Amino acid sequence: MTAASPAPRGWFITFEGAEGAGKSTQIDMLARSLRARGHVVQTSREPGGTAAGIKIRTLLLDPQARLVPRSELLLYAADRAQHVDEIVRPALASGCVLLCDRHADSLVAYQAYGRGIDLQLVEDLNRIATAGLVPDLTLLLDLEPEVGLARAAQRSTADRLEREDLAFHRRVREGFLAIARARPERVHLVPAAAGVEAVHRQVLAVVEKRLDISS
Repeated sequence: MTAASPAPRGWFITFEGAEGAGKSTQIDMLARSLRARGHVVQTSREPGGTAAGIKIRTLLLDPQARLVPRSELLLYAADRAQHVDEIVRPALASGCVLLCDRHADSLVAYQAYGRGIDLQLVEDLNRIATAGLVPDLTLLLDLEPEVGLARAAQRSTADRLEREDLAFHRRVREGFLAIARARPERVHLVPAAAGVEAVHRQVLAVVEKRLDISS
């Protein structure tokens, strides 16, 4: 009896960007497009993709929480470590396409650039949390902070991060752009100011070209 061949490794695609960039919407649209083509797709998010992560997310986004930057940094890293082992690695081992709302790049943009924590420290902590796992592709939805925050304000009450001042959000955007410049082989910048359908077409084109999963 011939042993069954192991499932091919799946694809790990992350979506990054500042508040109001439309990550959740674009993830949903891409998931539908890929499923329509016969791909098995799973979606998740950081923080909050696991049972433990939901509790961490609640604390991190609570406007009443008074977290010092080091505490915030470690909470995000703890969520990521749990998520990688509980969700990401099993999904990839099963051969599916995993679409994730935020991953390690957000820690660099928000904590190193936004909060001013030492960049090397943040990158080292990311390596510990991910155990060296790196996305196959990252879609960076880029948007002016003023526009993103206005969008976010229309959909819900501002969370703890959305209540940060504009200077903070501008630093975060610069962090994401710096990552894109440093990692062009992985990070693809997608202007997010256009309409939802126009952004989706750009996202889908990038995924088809970079990962060859059009069929």
